Amino acid sequence: MRVLIWIIIIFALAVGLSMLASQNWGYVQFVVPKSWLVQMPAKLFVVALLAAFIAVYLLIRLMRNALSLPEAVGQWRERRRRLQADRSLREAVVTLHEGRYAKALKFAEKAYETSDSPEAAILLAARAAHALCDEDRYREWIGRLGGEEEKVQAARLMTEAELAVISRDYEEAAKKLDILQPDGRRNIAAMRLLLRVSMALWRWDESLRLIRLLRKHKALTEEQARPLLCRVHIERLRACADGDGDDNSKNDVLSEMWKAIPAEEREDRRLMLEAVPLFARMGKGYVVRRTVERLLDAEWDTALARLYGLCGDIGACLSKGENWLPDHREDPGLLFSLGRLCAELQLWGKAVEYFELSLRWQPEVETHLALANLFKRLERDEDEQKHYRAAAEMVAAW
Repeated sequence: MRVLIWIIIIFALAVGLSMLASQNWGYVQFVVPKSWLVQMPAKLFVVALLAAFIAVYLLIRLMRNALSLPEAVGQWRERRRRLQADRSLREAVVTLHEGRYAKALKFAEKAYETSDSPEAAILLAARAAHALCDEDRYREWIGRLGGEEEKVQAARLMTEAELAVISRDYEEAAKKLDILQPDGRRNIAAMRLLLRVSMALWRWDESLRLIRLLRKHKALTEEQARPLLCRVHIERLRACADGDGDDNSKNDVLSEMWKAIPAEEREDRRLMLEAVPLFARMGKGYVVRRTVERLLDAEWDTALARLYGLCGDIGACLSKGENWLPDHREDPGLLFSLGRLCAELQLWGKAVEYFELSLRWQPEVETHLALANLFKRLERDEDEQKHYRAAAEMVAAW
């Protein structure tokens, strides 16, 4: 339908023009000095005038294009340079992540030479040179990022800190992060990096603060934070127990440190497996006894039950352990703890019985040594030597 309408319009225009052309428009006369007279039909004059206008217009356009040609060529060259810089930068990123560091360095050099903003190319080249273990070229490239802009300096310091961590130069990484934000207000990436540095440098208090802060900001999941918190708590407790000072003051600090740990973190079984022997060594096993009992009541754990005999109050622990025994008669960990508690109470017969039952279900070097020491106290030399030999054979088999 639309095509038909256009055909009708074109034919109508053609008819109108033919009718217009058939009319007599008269003549146009030009009087030229020296008695020259030029006369032409008006129709021809109109056509000539239109042709002249078109010719002048085209001539002006041609002259303008000719005059603007150098500028157009310059713009084309600039676009081409930018495209080449973008392509080189893109190739540098891809090859760097592919692990082709030599190629990445070459592409980054091209991007640096052709780009108006070479900061990204410099960072990529520095990373590639560092991955190639070329310290001189790394220092040369990172030194080129010397702008005064805050963003440029932040990018440089973050890159230097991250690469220092990769090189295990944690002191250098800590210096760069302190320069980055000396007031302590850091972004998520900087806090994650600082956490790695703090744990590597055994700065456990700072590590604990960072883990909780990252978890609060959802930068660490509970599954990621739990083992980190466990390790930090263990190391802080060890540092307190092995630190300078008299035993009474260390015991008080140790107890306060344990109470300061939130309940959900304190009930981590991996933490308890490390904390129970530590508190027992300091004579403070009773501090963790309730937690151990609560964990064993909730879910039985042979390894944790094996440590229950170190939890201080011997009579109460023996009574609680024998209450568990009907449900766990074949558990070697519980039997070992009961043997240890009976030995502490000088219930020699029951201690030997529990240790031997523990060996029956699971032979352990520790159980053989405990029996050997028990038989030594009972002056049963033959049995003592038997269990020492059994322990030595198990160690040799490892």
